[in-house]
Amino acid sequence: MAWKTVIAEDFKMIRQVFEGAVKESENYELSASFPTAAQAVEWCEKHSADLVLMDVLIPGSMNGLDAARRIKEVSPNTKIIIVTSMPELSYERQAREIGVESFWQKEVQEQTIQEIMDRTMAGESVYPGTQQKVNIGEAVSTEFTDREIDILKELVSGASNAEIADKLGLKEPTVKMHIKNMLQKTGYRSRLELAVKVRHMGLIIGDME
Repeated sequence: MAWKTVIAEDFKMIRQVFEGAVKESENYELSASFPTAAQAVEWCEKHSADLVLMDVLIPGSMNGLDAARRIKEVSPNTKIIIVTSMPELSYERQAREIGVESFWQKEVQEQTIQEIMDRTMAGESVYPGTQQKVNIGEAVSTEFTDREIDILKELVSGASNAEIADKLGLKEPTVKMHIKNMLQKTGYRSRLELAVKVRHMGLIIGDME
């Protein structure tokens, strides 16, 4: 019996690559393929799916992580593979929190999508062994702590120190201290320069709406 597979990927060429990977194996059956995550969610709400391949940054009313969360709510047994080429620092952590089985970071993992699919359906949870490293000023992206990443996400959105503190449940001096530490790590001169650089490099995408 072949595993029913759904694909959500906005780039037609990449979507066709995924479709080819599904069709090449007798273990999989292509049930549906969509250019938006919302369409994949709607399909999964009405039909059963064994596996979903989902891009993170995808146009429409719902991004890949939000879609994965919704699919897990309506169909907990459906396995999900999140796919991205962006080095955004929080994607993997968010995917794990949602319960996504596997994460294919195209720039890091050497395995093909077919191998990730097979390992995932065999019961493995496959994530990159190492996080993609990107130079940012005088620092490397892996030097940032989880708390600094949380603050960076709010900083990129244009939030003030007071707003960041309120959002994350911190004291304002603590937020200021973390931003100062990040400036020292990177060598950047201002919070604005830091926000612009990390956003430009794709390290912090901000709200995916």
